[in-house]
Amino acid sequence: MDFRERLQKATERGQKAADTKRRREAAAAISEEECRRLHTHCRLELTERIEECLRHLADNFPGFRHETLMKDRGWGAAVSRDDVNLSGGSRANEFSRFEVVVRPYNEFHVLELASKATVRNKEIFTRNYFQQLNEADLVTFQETIDQWTLEFAERYAAES
Repeated sequence: MDFRERLQKATERGQKAADTKRRREAAAAISEEECRRLHTHCRLELTERIEECLRHLADNFPGFRHETLMKDRGWGAAVSRDDVNLSGGSRANEFSRFEVVVRPYNEFHVLELASKATVRNKEIFTRNYFQQLNEADLVTFQETIDQWTLEFAERYAAES
């Protein structure tokens, strides 16, 4: 094989490598867009469940204020309440809050729930639950939302 033939083959290999790279980048762009779309679908499903659970919680404990959260740290809902404790001639303000959010889409391709619960000025838990986006099981996420809500309700009722 002379130099011209080797040069031709090297050129062909380079063109094949460039074509392969372009195809991979195109596939990655499509999958990135697909991941964003899947995250949006899951977020909408989960925020509906969060809204439902926290509205029931606020209905069950009069005095809680419900708010929808759409912030840079996620979408979801929160319930909160301020109480005044007048015992022993002194006055103390007591704050209770429970929030659950779906974290925004990120480059790690995970679907993540985050929650924070405070009962009478004491933080009782801060939790995160996540799964890879392509393996995310919405039923498990919904059960997790239910479990966290029930745990907050039980802890709040125990402190009342």
